[in-house]
Amino acid sequence: MKTVGYAAYSSDAHMAPYHFERRALRANDVAIEILYSGVCHSDLHTVNGDWGPQPYPLVPGHEIVGRVTEVGPDVTHYKVGDQVGVGCMVDSCQECDQCHDSEEQYCRHGMTPTYGAPDRIDGEITQGGYSKHIVVREEFVLRIPDALDMSRAAPILCAGITTFSPLRTWNIGKGSRVGVIGLGGLGHMAVKLAVAMGAEVTVLSRSKKKEEEAQSIGATGILASTDEDAMKKAAASMDLIIDTVPVEHDVTPYVSLLDINGTLVIVGQVGPMKEFMTVPMIMGRRRVAGSLIGGIKQTQEVLDFCAEHDIHPICEVIRPDQINDAYDVMAKGDIAHRYVMDMTQMADDA
Repeated sequence: MKTVGYAAYSSDAHMAPYHFERRALRANDVAIEILYSGVCHSDLHTVNGDWGPQPYPLVPGHEIVGRVTEVGPDVTHYKVGDQVGVGCMVDSCQECDQCHDSEEQYCRHGMTPTYGAPDRIDGEITQGGYSKHIVVREEFVLRIPDALDMSRAAPILCAGITTFSPLRTWNIGKGSRVGVIGLGGLGHMAVKLAVAMGAEVTVLSRSKKKEEEAQSIGATGILASTDEDAMKKAAASMDLIIDTVPVEHDVTPYVSLLDINGTLVIVGQVGPMKEFMTVPMIMGRRRVAGSLIGGIKQTQEVLDFCAEHDIHPICEVIRPDQINDAYDVMAKGDIAHRYVMDMTQMADDA
């Protein structure tokens, strides 16, 4: 299948048109025409080489929404015309304890990311959603509920599941007290999801300049980390803190905000951390943990949850040829929305 997309050809993160071929359908494969592709901050980190050398040319994108165009003979759950999605992974061993427990992201043999990794069967490098078509094995295709707006659903497949998973893992519900560090693409979804679960949510940020935005999506307000008095008064006031900051930072100021047995979960940063003080952890049996997306079953759950509660990411829809401008904005700071590319505007002869 010939297709076209936008790829990084080197670590300067400049995206340019790229013509390539998708594999022929295997018996359990689903072919998808991509309609919308979300733009994640991790795409920028990856193509920049921030997390190590990459196999260029590389087509990023792991927030994919589209329509089924063809299915292999063994496919039973999807048919031509279905609205579907693909998230951050496209394969796993399907045999280990983690895969059997619907935690494919922690596959003992390593899950296959949607882009930038060898395919488990033929070794070809996977290419992501900044393209017009994709071919994925049935087990890693998700159903997009009719109640979701297709143009705004794509970020649920990364930003949504990345924040939904820790909320479920730590049993957030009515009466829970949740803090969210950062109000960017991940942070605003964490707020919306936690509020829908019945939690009292506070955004943690360096300043209160985004307080109106935070309150508009259900947060009680913003606690400014630079306000020492306010931080002291808020000590031991939270059960769970979701840290969505995508760059190196110090978590020490936030740990004391946790109540006894509270947990701070890092979902945004991948890489070295600043040293942090262990005293507040020891004195309150507090934890600093990490969480990586969620399994396919849980990703379907968050899609259905968002449909039920009318939760959509805050999105700005752009043309594919505007991707470099979007990267420039993302590189300058945390933005309180998610860019989504309308891949129907990708010309075949780009």
